[in-house]
Formats: sequence, C-alpha cells, structure tokens
Amino acid sequence: MADYAIIEHGGKQYRVSPGDVLLVERTAADLKPGDPMLFDHVVMLSAGDSVRVGSPLVEGAAVRSSVIAAERGPKLIIFKKKLRKGYRRTNGHRQNYYRVRVEAIEA
Repeated sequence: MADYAIIEHGGKQYRVSPGDVLLVERTAADLKPGDPMLFDHVVMLSAGDSVRVGSPLVEGAAVRSSVIAAERGPKLIIFKKKLRKGYRRTNGHRQNYYRVRVEAIEA
C-alpha cells in the first residue's frame, strides 16, 4: 500500500494520502455525495523508501475516492477598461468543485 501519490486532475497536481479531503474541479457529470470518483492520472507513487515516477503516468496505478459534497467557489469579478476610450466590460465567474475523500491508493 502506498504512503502517498501525486495525481493530476483539472490541470492541477495534488499530493494525496488515504483519508485526505480535497477540493477538486468538477469535470464529471453531476455526482451525488457518496458516489465513487477514480483518479487514474497518477504521476508519482511513494511507498516507504521506494518511489515510482511515471513517464508521464505510473502504469496500473489509481486513486479511489468518494464525493463528499458538490460546492461552488467564490465569485470572481473580471473588469476590463481601456483608458480614455469609453470601453468598460464586467464579467463574472464562479467555479464548480467537488469535495472528495481519498479512500485508497492502488498500485
């Protein structure tokens, strides 16, 4: 059993161990609390003194987790302006997230 793994999800990398709680980008369809979520883009595995680094991914490795909740991030305001031209644009963005609990690292 691995101590920790480094996974890729949503363009970001996360260092995870069994029992960790993460906030990851919502890339799958609507998942309910308790639904399983599998991360198969494992970049590195560490078990004791041995470390396996993928090129680019570790073969046969996966991280099993379950969804705790679906959340939304803070609202971000995007404001554009061009000086002395009368150009002003306001946009907003709010990212969707899943809060997940890592259950096991399979190697």
